Amino acid sequence: MASSTSHEIELVIITGMSGAGKTVAIQSFEDMGYFCVDNLPPSLLPKFLELMKESSSKMSKVAIVMDLRGREFFKTLIEALDEMSEVTWITPRILFLDAKDQILVTRYKETRRSHPLAASGLPLEGIGLERELLEELKGRSQIIYDTSQMKPKELREKIVQHFATNQGQTFTVNIMSFGFKYGLPIDADLVFDVRFLPNPYYIDYLRPMTGKDEEVSSYVMKWNETQKFLEKLTDLLTFMLPFYKREGKSQLVIAIGCTGGQHRSVTLADHLGNVFKEDYYTFVSHRDIEKKSRR
Repeated sequence: MASSTSHEIELVIITGMSGAGKTVAIQSFEDMGYFCVDNLPPSLLPKFLELMKESSSKMSKVAIVMDLRGREFFKTLIEALDEMSEVTWITPRILFLDAKDQILVTRYKETRRSHPLAASGLPLEGIGLERELLEELKGRSQIIYDTSQMKPKELREKIVQHFATNQGQTFTVNIMSFGFKYGLPIDADLVFDVRFLPNPYYIDYLRPMTGKDEEVSSYVMKWNETQKFLEKLTDLLTFMLPFYKREGKSQLVIAIGCTGGQHRSVTLADHLGNVFKEDYYTFVSHRDIEKKSRR
């Protein structure tokens, strides 16, 4: 590839597990004004970008879906990504969409589609093979969304929130609270377990509340071990975040977990969000906070 051009190209490569929402994702980028291509063979990516660079239309935002429908070319994608890292006129980001195996199986049953890699027709067989093939690509991805609990509308909103409001931003910090009893978040980059802290669940009047309530927050924050933990964790993240940003990662997902995702993790996630929002584009979410009503 040539190393200079009169305009820069922001490139989003959308990939991930079949059934995880790539069709919804590419439609969302199209709505935001990106030039979109569905199922471009990876071997054609370098040539496609050369044509984009030379185009008089000066298209600056491109989104491309690459999935296992083009698996015979898929190995060349890694080579193309390595080549792109050598030029300055492309800003590539990989958006990887994932979901839990059981969710993917359910989606295939609902749509009556067969998995592209399931030779026997059993979706779970194809899903396992697909995970193995995509392992390296997932490791290279700057952005990973777990769509297991997302409706299409929620996925669209998440994409718009990140890519439309994040113009000019190169790094986003997403801090998530969760409950270990509901499973680890598969899109987390860093996971911290706060189940060692005193638990408001065992205080009768605090049990029905959440970490968003002042009474619960004050209870969690009053302990010396909480203050010491936050001091050390804040120091660690303050050290690490600039290096993640330097490596080209566009977002970092930090997951804070307690038993049920209602009290301790919620309080600490909100606290960390307030700490880092001054220096980074920061979002705080609480994955399991609404599940208390379904106990």
